Amino acid sequence: MKYFIKIFGCQMNHSDAERISSYLEKLGIKESKADLPAEALAKAGLIVFVTCGVRQSAEDRVYGQINNIRKKYADKLVVLTGCLAHRKDVQRRLKGKVDLFTSINDFPKEINKLFQNSKFKIQNSSCDKNTKDYLNIKPHYANKHTAYIPIMTGCDNFCAYCVVPYARGREYSRPSEDILKEVKGLVKNGYKEIMLLGQNANSYSSLEINFPKLLQQIENISGKFWLTFLTSHPKDVSDELIETIAKSKKICEYISLPAQSGDNEILRRMNRKYTIEHYKNLIKKIRKAFLRLNLKNFQGLALKIQPTISTDIIVGFPGETKKRFENTAKLLKEIKFDMAYVAQYSPRPETAAWKMKDNVSRSEKERREKVLTKMLEKTALANNKKYVGKIVEVLIDKKSPLVPLFQRGKPGLSPFRKGGVGGGFKYLAHTRTQKKVIFHSTKKIPVGEFVKVKIIKAKPFGLEGKLL
Repeated sequence: MKYFIKIFGCQMNHSDAERISSYLEKLGIKESKADLPAEALAKAGLIVFVTCGVRQSAEDRVYGQINNIRKKYADKLVVLTGCLAHRKDVQRRLKGKVDLFTSINDFPKEINKLFQNSKFKIQNSSCDKNTKDYLNIKPHYANKHTAYIPIMTGCDNFCAYCVVPYARGREYSRPSEDILKEVKGLVKNGYKEIMLLGQNANSYSSLEINFPKLLQQIENISGKFWLTFLTSHPKDVSDELIETIAKSKKICEYISLPAQSGDNEILRRMNRKYTIEHYKNLIKKIRKAFLRLNLKNFQGLALKIQPTISTDIIVGFPGETKKRFENTAKLLKEIKFDMAYVAQYSPRPETAAWKMKDNVSRSEKERREKVLTKMLEKTALANNKKYVGKIVEVLIDKKSPLVPLFQRGKPGLSPFRKGGVGGGFKYLAHTRTQKKVIFHSTKKIPVGEFVKVKIIKAKPFGLEGKLL
């Protein structure tokens, strides 16, 4: 028997899928692999959906794909986990089409029950079925140079629009010794980038260890690697955390700090527990700390550029008048974010906002999203232009062969044919500040290697470089 995992949503869901994959492998179930996802799915007897309930669009994709699978493959086992698994309305809608609804925490126990009552036989049916904490499962890492490490799960904030506290429960922080053991093992095995995950990573707390102290302990692990984390809640960003990040040689100069809105009344309605004045002051503190410490010098590469700051924005939240929206637009103009993930408000069952009147039309939400996206393109481009002429260290994520110009368009010749004569390779990489960098070279460099490039061109959401 083989399995296929379909992942929706955030990095935490990808991390969950890595643990699901590892557990299934221990049961003797192998991953279905093929050149195309549809071919891999067709060969699998078990299909696991790791779902996202943040927006209706992601939810609708799950419905559509499960319905299509059932039309074509009536005999496959379908399991649904993630943020939609607990919802009774989802379970009613997919009744008879999904064989098991389970939270990620209960996945080991429930998947064993499913196999006990199905026609499919597995090799190791008793494997770890008493697992109490799914985070103790050693993951089957999908990437060989960048690793996701969940340090906590759940959330206690209960933002009015968010399903996470209902889908994942209250905050739970992993013991720091477990996290450190996982990081040490990864670094020993050659991993170059460690990404710590949590719905609210900076609220991490285990015994006497808070988030800044956890970062400091990871900083002390020997070896060259980059360290970053997602995501932060403004109410929990302390002076200690800012100083820890600014002084570190391993923590990347990238901070994700969701604002969600630039208007205090909307923030109050969202139950965000801070004001826009507090948010702006945090940004000032962060930038001043990096200036004071001279940006540390990026491990020997004297790149005196401010850290990348990204944010999340919701447009069209109930009660967001045009004037209140303008306050959000002012925030983007003032802060000059490197990246902003702008989303139209989508009512979510169980949340406090579900009971509010969704009084902003779809067309107006679309207009507001476009306004902010255009503003972001300008500020992101201005920030990226500061990199031109600078030498930066990048981590290579992907490479693909290039075909020389004189061969392009030639009948029967694939653009992905291995290199072509003198074609070289196209590399996709990223900086410590999470800027995407593309460069070309005739050299064959392994994915997952650090190299130095000189930035020769800037675009709103990426850079072009030349290999040194």
